[in-house]
Amino acid sequence: MKAHGKVHKYGDNVDTDVIIPARYLNTADMQELAKHCMEDIDAEFASKVNKGDIMVAKSNFGCGSSREHAPASIKASGISCVIARSFARIFYRNAINIGLPIIECDEAAEKIEDGDEVEIDFESGVITDITRGESYQGQSFPEFLINIINSNGLLNSLK
Repeated sequence: MKAHGKVHKYGDNVDTDVIIPARYLNTADMQELAKHCMEDIDAEFASKVNKGDIMVAKSNFGCGSSREHAPASIKASGISCVIARSFARIFYRNAINIGLPIIECDEAAEKIEDGDEVEIDFESGVITDITRGESYQGQSFPEFLINIINSNGLLNSLK
């Protein structure tokens, strides 16, 4: 299983209120939420993201409230994977539960830049920055996790 796309990069401590502002939580329509994903930190995100693109951030990505809307809006926007130095634990769990691949990798989070073209091999954990000609070793995904992602979330994988 692989992901390939253009990078949208953010800094440290991107919280769930920035990922999907609370003023939009009155809808369960994921496509509507995707239109507002990241708008308080990057007003043009929804118009520039393409299906398969990759989000990269620094430390503590997804801190703040425990809302599942945050990883769900990222996934609905078309992002195929989030790479960060570290994730807030509840965001990490919510991302897995809804089938959004996330990878912790210090070196990739530091060196990959906004706009770079990146490919990720989930089975080996290798992250390749095609633009820079560099590779980084993230964690590989165990078979059960690949099953959750391929099933579009934990509940679907249990069915």
